[in-house]
Amino acid sequence: MSEAMTTDLYEVTMALSYLREGMTAPATFDLYVRDLPPGRGFLVAAGLEPALDFLSGFRVEPEDVAAYAAAMGRPYEDVEPLLGLGFDGEVRAVPEGRIVLAGEPLLELTAPLPQAQLVETYLLGQLSHQTTIASKAARCVVAAEGRPVVDFSLRRTHGPWSGMQSARLAAMTGFTATSNVAAATAYGIEATGTMAHAYVEAFPDEETAFRAFARTHPGPVTLLVDTYDTATGVATAARVLRELESGPLGAIRLDSGDLGEEAVRAREILDAAGLPEVRIVASGGLDEYAIEELIHSGAPIDVYAVGTRMGVSADAASLDTAYKLVAYDGRPVMKLSSAKATAPGGKQVWRRPGFADVIGERDELPPHGGAPLLESVMREGVRTAPPDTLDRARRRFDTDLAGLPPHARRIHHPAPPRPSTSAGLARLAGRVRRRIEVRLAAGDEAGGRQAA
Repeated sequence: MSEAMTTDLYEVTMALSYLREGMTAPATFDLYVRDLPPGRGFLVAAGLEPALDFLSGFRVEPEDVAAYAAAMGRPYEDVEPLLGLGFDGEVRAVPEGRIVLAGEPLLELTAPLPQAQLVETYLLGQLSHQTTIASKAARCVVAAEGRPVVDFSLRRTHGPWSGMQSARLAAMTGFTATSNVAAATAYGIEATGTMAHAYVEAFPDEETAFRAFARTHPGPVTLLVDTYDTATGVATAARVLRELESGPLGAIRLDSGDLGEEAVRAREILDAAGLPEVRIVASGGLDEYAIEELIHSGAPIDVYAVGTRMGVSADAASLDTAYKLVAYDGRPVMKLSSAKATAPGGKQVWRRPGFADVIGERDELPPHGGAPLLESVMREGVRTAPPDTLDRARRRFDTDLAGLPPHARRIHHPAPPRPSTSAGLARLAGRVRRRIEVRLAAGDEAGGRQAA
């Protein structure tokens, strides 16, 4: 499957119509997030690198035309005008790792109108999904207040490729390691891992399991201690780790229960065993909200392992991302739909101190103290520089995070969910049922007295 197959049918039909109408003049599209999810103060730009790879290889091949024709129920010849269409346009974008706000273009693309239209779905999918995950991961790092956070998301992401993206984006925003072997290898991220409950259950008892694991992994080990009774598991792990002289990187992992209380109890057991250097790793349904609560409660947790809730951005799984035409053939255009109006023309975003960003016209003079966010990354379909690196994106994020105002980085806890209509109706039905039962009981008692 070529890159040109990653499109939506309505884009194919519009591009074909543009070609037949001779509408091939340059068109400019803005890609941006309309609004921040509730409680969020910022986003982290991500997904640009795979988007540029896609554009570099974009070309409509004969098999693509055949697939378009089949999907439309049309003869091959009707769709043949699309054959050979590639991408030779210009892209300006916010580099990965930069912190951005709602309404600011993440990417601005200018190309002949049919080209610009055909690439919409892929660009939206990449930048929207990856910005979503990067922003969630960044919030976990903010909540951890300097404590290590590691990626455990692979088994819960929406497929292996999504897991690769999550590991990369987590590393970009400050996670220190990943359990994803492929991502660790591909991106040069430190690999980390321990054992599952199944491993412990496969042995006659915890101590046998711990010693077997340590024999296979002679370096510092992390022992999962809550398969049965947590306090007993910690005491057993302490005995094994002390005999192994595990060193400062030896650790235990807590994965269930009240993690704050369990961590306090575990720390007491480890310290009493003369193992103050053994770290406590916490996992199990963690996100920025849980991390913040644990830290503010004083829980003695050294490392936070975050999985599902980061890997799928559980509380805000998507962004309201748009890809809108803002200019065609030198003419600025805009949309006036209620609550979805767009600003016309090419743009630049100027970053001023304190994130007092200004969106202006592409070629206007910058405001005082403003630095441009959108950079030229592709001209005539060719990258303007070699592919970006994870390290550079991480440095951008670190720099921006250091300047982010406190109110924007604050972790606002979500409001409790309101009961659904069906739940409310069920409660109402229960109250009515109880009233009927009381009345029936009263009637039976009165009838009994009359009979007597």
